[in-house]
Amino acid sequence: MRVLPNERAAPAEPAGKPLPDSKNEQPPVIRRAEVVAFALVALLIICIVAVLYAAKAFFLPVTMAFVVGTMLAPAARYLEQHRIPRAVSAVMIVAAACTLVAFMVGLIASPVIEWSARLPELGSLMKDKLHVFDRPLWLWQQMQLALGGSETLPGASFQLPKIEWVQPTLEFLSPTFAEFLLFLVTLILFIASWPDLRRALVMTFGDRESRLRTLRIVNAVEEHLGGYLLMVTTINLGVGVATGIICALTGMPNPAALGALAATLNFIPIIGPVFMFAILTVVGVVAFPTLAEGLLGPALFAGMTFLEGHFLTPVIVGRRLQLNALAVFIALAFWTWLWGPMGAFLASPILIVALIIKVHLMPDDSVQLPGH
Repeated sequence: MRVLPNERAAPAEPAGKPLPDSKNEQPPVIRRAEVVAFALVALLIICIVAVLYAAKAFFLPVTMAFVVGTMLAPAARYLEQHRIPRAVSAVMIVAAACTLVAFMVGLIASPVIEWSARLPELGSLMKDKLHVFDRPLWLWQQMQLALGGSETLPGASFQLPKIEWVQPTLEFLSPTFAEFLLFLVTLILFIASWPDLRRALVMTFGDRESRLRTLRIVNAVEEHLGGYLLMVTTINLGVGVATGIICALTGMPNPAALGALAATLNFIPIIGPVFMFAILTVVGVVAFPTLAEGLLGPALFAGMTFLEGHFLTPVIVGRRLQLNALAVFIALAFWTWLWGPMGAFLASPILIVALIIKVHLMPDDSVQLPGH
């Protein structure tokens, strides 16, 4: 059958193109390849997280050594500029850092051991001091019974949980000797060979533009992590000194140990100050005859940490780094779940590295979003 010219079929319009008589574009078509790519990326992320969790004994010390080594690299470069060999500088820096950590642990360990030996006595004191909460606890138990909860004794007073916490806590907080040795050796070798590692990383790429971008990223990571460690350490030492002064003025026992503990815990954002407030509350309630006297020190500490967290640290750190509070909290929760307290310490530095990589690979002017 012969087809006349005016009867020929019009060419099909490609998907997603606007129709001739319509001003609105068709919704984009989600292709099967895009779904498959997204699924593969999701599976890759799940596999990476599973490997990091299962092989924590290896990846945690190595990652910690890389992050801490990058933070300490500016100090090694400074010593190298003063004609001290890089390997000697690495040993000196790591020895100084270990000495500082050992000093802080020595301040904290003695009171912790003393208080741990007095746990039964301290439990009885806590039970006597907190009898004022018997009525609220009774009301809470009655509400649980009304809602169908488990039955409890209506007149039960405040009871401390009877759990063995010392040994599990030590196992959770302290790394094994093999992990510590792996971290120490990797840290020294990383600091000593960092210039060669930088050069090898930059020269991995073939074209000049990629090499320059990689060099800018490495320099920014080193600069920001080094500045972060210096500023945060200075701020946390100030928090420790202020906490020790508060404890001494309010008459709390072992003010030096409590100050050292506050400085150490403050390296962990959000969780550290809250945990320190709880410790000061327990110590104050046990050490003083009345709740008002016992809660004075924790209240002053809470006010001091509020000023530090909302005014001092944002003014000092915020000039160099713009970290979103929600991103910090999510990163803190994720890395704490994955690697425990050391993961909480690494959360902010890892987030800083990710932010730097994002800024250099996806500049703000690459995508223009419509105004709201």
